[in-house]
Amino acid sequence: MPMPPPIAAAKTTTKKELVDRVAAETNQPRAEVKRTIQAFLDGVIEELGRGHRLEFRDFGVFEIRERAARRAQNPKTLELVEIPARKTVKFKTGRLMKVRIDDSELDGTDHE
Repeated sequence: MPMPPPIAAAKTTTKKELVDRVAAETNQPRAEVKRTIQAFLDGVIEELGRGHRLEFRDFGVFEIRERAARRAQNPKTLELVEIPARKTVKFKTGRLMKVRIDDSELDGTDHE
């Protein structure tokens, strides 16, 4: 069975680059776009901190999950280590994002 082609190293887009792109596309001042994006991100963090689930249709869903306490092994010393229970954020992709990601994997583009 043939192996799928390797996925190229992903390019990292910074918040600054995203702010610049949105400002250019919407013809809004960069400072205003930066405040808006930061307010959105702060709101996401606040809602998750309250234990709320965030659902953005076609984009995805953020929710808090509990990870159980467990025992692990330090690979260097082979010592057993207790890892306490903790909360983590789970993200499940929405329909449109899933389609876009699948398309970019198939045709090798990054849709910019």
